[in-house]
Amino acid sequence: MRTITENKRKALLNLTNDQGIISALAIDQRGALKKMMGENGTQEAIEEFKMLVSEILTPYASSILLDPEYGLPATKKRDSSAGLLLAYEKTGYDATKPGRFPDLLPIWSARRIKEAGADAVKFLLYYDIDEPAEINDQKHAFVERLGSECAAEDIPFFLELVSYDSKIEDVKSKEYAKVKPHKVNDMMIEFSKPQYHVDVLKVEVPVNMDYVEGYGTEVVYTKEEAMGHFKTQSESTDIPFIFLSAGVRAEMFQETLRFAHSAGSDFNGVLCGRATWKDGVKVYSDAGAEKAREWLQTQGKSNIEALNKVIQETASSCFEKIK
Repeated sequence: MRTITENKRKALLNLTNDQGIISALAIDQRGALKKMMGENGTQEAIEEFKMLVSEILTPYASSILLDPEYGLPATKKRDSSAGLLLAYEKTGYDATKPGRFPDLLPIWSARRIKEAGADAVKFLLYYDIDEPAEINDQKHAFVERLGSECAAEDIPFFLELVSYDSKIEDVKSKEYAKVKPHKVNDMMIEFSKPQYHVDVLKVEVPVNMDYVEGYGTEVVYTKEEAMGHFKTQSESTDIPFIFLSAGVRAEMFQETLRFAHSAGSDFNGVLCGRATWKDGVKVYSDAGAEKAREWLQTQGKSNIEALNKVIQETASSCFEKIK
């Protein structure tokens, strides 16, 4: 069990629901959202879509994750009951050299994120546990600096970890599915160490459900093996952790949460984005804001309410792991 400051506790209370569970909506996508919108992906359009999502869906979320580049207008549209996380990283990573190195938004800091009204700082890191030390040590130092910065500002630090293998190009492949449990669970062990000052880990599930017995056409893991990986993941950290949806369809993400719970995973909620609002992007691009509003008020709302029901049945309180 970790000890946190009173200010961080208050911030986490703003980000969680009445049960201490994080049922957060993520729409900090920038490059990905621009790509989804195609030629319609202007600054104004991306800002407007984020505002619509924030206005219409935050009444059903404990908090929302946005970005300072396109999401600041949307922070003003969120429901008064919803907490706020802001992303600190530039979108994507440095593709000019090995290592998928991250970078920070140049005119932002933990202090400025806090001053913008955020309850927490979120940072995304691509990480391959098996890359050489000269790469991973740089990432370790980078995250240590971020953690110290957030500790100095007394604001919660959410670290989003996305695994990869430098030798396997397709993370959705059968080849990657075989190594994914090791990649995900071992990096959680690393970044749960106290020197990083991480308050909440945002992580992938440790298997590709498309290769779990009974869920996909090919089998990499039996049900028992997959459950074992979820249980090992839960035991790999002593701090709160939440699942990201990784863009899978809404029904599959909900079923994955049920599977995690049945495996004994002690996860503490979700930060779910595309599984909730993805199909609304095409509606917005093709038919405009009013049609997108209608879609979000119906199908978008239905997606998030269905997810909330599953979260209530499967996740546990963050405050069971902190004092």
